[in-house]
Amino acid sequence: MAKRLLRIFGPLILAAILVFAVLASPVTFGFKHISATRERQAAVSLSPNVLRGKHVKEAALSNGYVPFFGSSEWSRIDPMHPSVLAQKYHRDYRPFLLGARGTQSLTQFFVMQNIQGELRNKKAVFFISPQWFVKNGTRKDAFGFYYSQLQTTEWLTHYRHDAIDQYAAKRLLQMPAAQSDHFIYAALQRVAAGKSMTDYQRFYLQTRKNMLTQEDQFFSGINLPSQNLSRVNRQAKKLPTHYSYSALDQLGGQLGKEATGNNRFQISDKFYNQGLKQEIKTGNLKNFQKNLSYLKSPEYGDFQLVLDQFARLNTNVMFIIPPINKRWQQYTGLSETMLKQFDQKIRYQLQSQGFNNIVDLSDKGNVPYFMTDTIHPGWRGWLAIDRRVDPFLTKKQAQPHYTINDRFYDKQWQQLGPGQLTQYENNTK
Repeated sequence: MAKRLLRIFGPLILAAILVFAVLASPVTFGFKHISATRERQAAVSLSPNVLRGKHVKEAALSNGYVPFFGSSEWSRIDPMHPSVLAQKYHRDYRPFLLGARGTQSLTQFFVMQNIQGELRNKKAVFFISPQWFVKNGTRKDAFGFYYSQLQTTEWLTHYRHDAIDQYAAKRLLQMPAAQSDHFIYAALQRVAAGKSMTDYQRFYLQTRKNMLTQEDQFFSGINLPSQNLSRVNRQAKKLPTHYSYSALDQLGGQLGKEATGNNRFQISDKFYNQGLKQEIKTGNLKNFQKNLSYLKSPEYGDFQLVLDQFARLNTNVMFIIPPINKRWQQYTGLSETMLKQFDQKIRYQLQSQGFNNIVDLSDKGNVPYFMTDTIHPGWRGWLAIDRRVDPFLTKKQAQPHYTINDRFYDKQWQQLGPGQLTQYENNTK
């Protein structure tokens, strides 16, 4: 009986052992070559699998693509979108869009963990959304949706006893997604406490990382969504053959006017009809943001993780601070004073540490057809961004000199309220 069972199940057991050995092996087998078409699809796909993975991003970023970190703004693809302009006018770079609805600084910090080689001494673009900086910071369900054990194990296998890793571990432990693997969770607890991991934990993390890396190579590029690439191709056909800022700005105004004919906010008709029209009729949204603040939030600490990582990798980054649709802001009662204070606070966190490449568009919310909806740029807004981003990426830039300060992890900074920035600056000099 035993021999008979061995003949039946032996090959299955052997196959399982071989599969495990391949997956757990530290050797990268390179099972899947990423074609140029796949890279183009992945770069604009906004796919959660691409964001969580490694192989596709590595291939594209090693081949002339530039990481554009952000969130839901990247999905607003019109003729002036960064990906459209780069394709139409044959730029030396192509944006690789990293982010979608719900991605914030903490997710982006972990996204950076398995593309460090492609960020080191390179350039990047980072879009800062004021809406991230709310009272509770990143939503736990949104973080969980984009959470990647591969990125976490990559980070933990390079663990160092310093503020960035300890703070990141503490923040990750606050997310339910951290409990998806008991052994990773236990390692995070030691890191958060400033302790060294055990020999077994280091072995497990390395083995788990190898397995996840091999799985990522097996499945990278499978079923990549192509609809966004089709949208980019269609939008590019609407642009003139030769680049001219004035001509494109005029076209942007024309397209914006045509797309925003049914409401007083200059919001695209499609967005307005789907999400706002009925609520506006009921009056439920009038002054509903009058008590909203972007000044006190754990997001400031998460954002510091991103800055710390960029500094470690000597990445030259251009940061974009967008405006909010002025008409919408006034209707919902969102405080103009608070928005200015947010702008001052985030600029201080950037500039005091040497991050000086900033496209601050926070005062452009009243420019006609600058925004496609309430908070996202479009048409003339994208074009204004491109006017700064293109020369940053295509021309030689001065080497940045970063001076990272761990005080930005402190709750005192995260909870710094209205009118307290000047006093804070004076106390920290």
